[in-house]
Amino acid sequence: MSLLIAGVVLFFAVHSISIVNEPWRHRMVEQHGKLRFKAVYSLIALAGLVLMIKGYGMARLDPTIIYTPPAWLGHLAMILLLPVFPLLVATYFPGRISRAVKNPMLIAVKLWALGHLLANGALADVILFGSFLAWAVADRISLKFRSPQSHPAIPEGSANDAIAVITGLGLYLAFVLWLHQWLIGVPPVAV
Repeated sequence: MSLLIAGVVLFFAVHSISIVNEPWRHRMVEQHGKLRFKAVYSLIALAGLVLMIKGYGMARLDPTIIYTPPAWLGHLAMILLLPVFPLLVATYFPGRISRAVKNPMLIAVKLWALGHLLANGALADVILFGSFLAWAVADRISLKFRSPQSHPAIPEGSANDAIAVITGLGLYLAFVLWLHQWLIGVPPVAV
């Protein structure tokens, strides 16, 4: 469990810099350059991600159960997860979807985390998915007080919504039918 917690702390420490101290982040970029800042940021985030994955995998071998969700919550989770991939794709293919929801990536993270919390009740699940949910909520709130930043994306267009929905639903199906089992080792739908 300590690897999971260390990974969560590292990963969210760097991802929370703008939430807790955006001026410091700007100073670091000015002092060290954008490329160097992003390189260090990425290495720390990657180390945190690796520790999270390893720690979560180890914690699943001897789980501490906090709650046992009823089967119907698994079905609700599958419904909540349906828009996750279209929202993620809409982040990089801006159109009416990204304009309507404003922060498609954060909404996708919230839905993904909430869906997994509904379907899983082990301590490791609560730590991992609860951390993502709490971070996404905090980040969304902090956006009200931060200066807007532009992120690289293709130009906004009406075809982007179709790309986001079709590609996103294709990814959702791929995860449900194959990728979740292959990558995570757990089928998302009981056979």
